[in-house]
Amino acid sequence: MRDVAIIASAQMANVSTTTATPVEMLLPVINEALANAGMSRADIGFWCHGSCDYMTGQPFSFVMAVDALGAWPPIIESHVEADGAFALYEAWLKIQAGEAETALVFGNGRSSSGDINRTLSLQLDPYVVAPLWPDDRSIAAIQARACLEAGVVTSRQMAAVAVRNHRNAQSNPNALRSGSYSVEGLLDAEVVADPLRALDCPAHADGVTAVILASADTARRLSTRPAWIRGIDHRIDTQNLGNRSMTTLPSAIVAAHKAGVGNDKVDVAELHAPFTHQELLLTAALGLTDATNINPSGGALCANPMMSAGLARLAEAASRIINGTADRAVGHASSGPWMQQNLVCVLEGE
Repeated sequence: MRDVAIIASAQMANVSTTTATPVEMLLPVINEALANAGMSRADIGFWCHGSCDYMTGQPFSFVMAVDALGAWPPIIESHVEADGAFALYEAWLKIQAGEAETALVFGNGRSSSGDINRTLSLQLDPYVVAPLWPDDRSIAAIQARACLEAGVVTSRQMAAVAVRNHRNAQSNPNALRSGSYSVEGLLDAEVVADPLRALDCPAHADGVTAVILASADTARRLSTRPAWIRGIDHRIDTQNLGNRSMTTLPSAIVAAHKAGVGNDKVDVAELHAPFTHQELLLTAALGLTDATNINPSGGALCANPMMSAGLARLAEAASRIINGTADRAVGHASSGPWMQQNLVCVLEGE
């Protein structure tokens, strides 16, 4: 296995809505990531993009994104119809295969193109679930209710997660939502989808994240402290909701084990958990304890740009390795109802 590291990243300040095109959103973020790494476009051996044409509302919109890269002279690029974190996995494999020494990975999404809670209904089983049009928030509420009744989580724990994430987001200039709240105040708030309250649910956003990967020699040349990828794995549970547990995350448990999360202490974990109860489930699945600083950025609860939020978690985790505030970090990305897909990445400094 080759040593591969994240050496730089950049994010767009998340907004609730934008009229910018994908190219207009991407260009400044890609330029910033390159500048942070001290690289030019000619230094990138592979480009990999994560996005969703359906969300953009335009077929093959990912092809237009190449305009933000500069397709001449010819470049080697690829696209995954998924969060940018899964594009990072492809780029990591590309470097592992020896077909590239550097890669720039980016993910972008414009959640405001439509009613995102309704749009996400179309990822459900197209025969027996999607025709009922249960929105994303309602599906999550079913899971939250099951967790509460099983005693896996409590309403007070969920409120505490919301309080901590919104407090942490106050120091994150890219967060869409932040604030100072109390557990009691949130418990008294109006229920929007029983048992979920507004701050139990994600702040859907329009955003972009870009990350630069490099093989060992290049990483050491360009970065004084690279964030080395020591383990990465992703797994998926069945899409049949009737065959899945609502109170555990089997795919996350397997991915965490394969990535080696439990092999040593974890200083920081950036978890792509859009709902408060899901962060609690994920914390248990990954075996994290109170010794781990979870979502110091505020997480997806405070800014959830579809197709970018998962890659943002990896970027946030890597940034703390690079700046020396953590020695070992976990970045996590998810997709699908009830966190159907889970990618876990372990990052370490030297």
